[in-house]
Amino acid sequence: MAAAQPGKIRMVAGLGNPGEEYARTRHNAGFCAVDELARQANVTYWKNQSGAEVASIQVNDPDAEGGKREVLLVKPQSYMNTSGGPISKLCAAHKIRPEELLVIHDELDIPAGDVRVKVGGGHAGHNGLRSIIDKLGSRDFSRIRVGIGDPPGRMAVADFVLKQLRAREAEEFDDAAFRAAEAAALALTRGVIFARDHVNGSAGSNGKH
Repeated sequence: MAAAQPGKIRMVAGLGNPGEEYARTRHNAGFCAVDELARQANVTYWKNQSGAEVASIQVNDPDAEGGKREVLLVKPQSYMNTSGGPISKLCAAHKIRPEELLVIHDELDIPAGDVRVKVGGGHAGHNGLRSIIDKLGSRDFSRIRVGIGDPPGRMAVADFVLKQLRAREAEEFDDAAFRAAEAAALALTRGVIFARDHVNGSAGSNGKH
C-alpha cells in the first residue's frame, strides 16, 4: 500500500538514547541532527513533555497565520526501542497526523555519511522505527536516514551502533548529522518531496567515504 503524501511538517523527532554514555554513538544520529536544527534556530529552552525533550521553533509558511508555522523538535527520552510512546503521545496532544511527522534516524543499509529522505515505508529492523509504527498505527511519516554503514568484520550490530566514536569517525559523523539537519530544514520550508528530490539526487556523493 502506497504511503500517504506528506503534509506540512509540524514535528521533527530525532531518535537516540538519553545519557552521556550514548551521546557520541552512531545510534544517536537523530538526536545530533535535532540538536543542530535547534542551534540554527537559536533554541534556548527545552521542556520535558510526555517522556521527551521538546522545543518549539517557527518556520516561514505563507499559508499559516502570521506567515509562520510552529514546529516541535522532539528527542524521546525513553530509549530507542520505545521511542514510539513519547512521539505518539505528543502527536495526540498536539493533533499532529503521521503525515506531518518527520523522523531522523541512523540507517545501517546506507553507506556511512550518506543522508537520504524517505516518505513512509517499513522499519527495516530499526527498533526505533518499529516502535513508532506500532504506537502510531501508521507508516505514513517521513524520515531522514543518516547512513552509518555496516559493522566491520563480525562485530555485532548492537556493539557497532552503541560504540563510542573515535576522533576521525566523530568528525565524519558530525558532518552527516549537520547535513541531516540541513535536509530537515529544507523539508520544513520547501516540503518533504522537494527535500527528497534535492537531497537524494546527490546521495551517492554526499558523504565522505
